[in-house]
Amino acid sequence: MKNSLSSLSDLAAAFGKEPVENELSTPTNDDSLVYSTDTGRISQKKNKTVTASDGFAKIRRETKGRKGKGVMVISGLGLESKALKELAKKLKKTCGTGGSVVDETIEIQGDQRDTIKNVLEKAGFKVKFTGG
Repeated sequence: MKNSLSSLSDLAAAFGKEPVENELSTPTNDDSLVYSTDTGRISQKKNKTVTASDGFAKIRRETKGRKGKGVMVISGLGLESKALKELAKKLKKTCGTGGSVVDETIEIQGDQRDTIKNVLEKAGFKVKFTGG
C-alpha cells in the first residue's frame, strides 16, 4: 500500500473501493479555458472572417452617441483589417481629419462625403450614400 495518498482515487483504492468517475469533469476541448497551472496562459485561436462585400461601399452620417458631433461611417468594403487600416489612413490624410477603424467599418470625423466618395472611387469602389 502507498504511504502517501495524493488523490481521491488513491484514498478509494486504500479502502478497497474503485474510484467514482465524475461526469462533471472538465472536457478535453474547453474553449473558455484561459489559464492552466501546467502550461500558464492559454491563448485562444481567433478565426477572423471578413464579411463579403456586395460591391458597394456605403457611406452614412452618424451622430448617435457622439454628443452631436457627426462622423462619416464607411461600411461594406470587404477588406482585411490591414488593408482597411491603410485605406483609413489615406482617407484621414486626404480629409485632414481624425478617424478610426471599428470592426469592419471606417469612421471619419466631420461631414466629408464628397471627399470620401472621390477617394473611394479612385480606389476602385462603387459608392452609395445611405441614411440622411
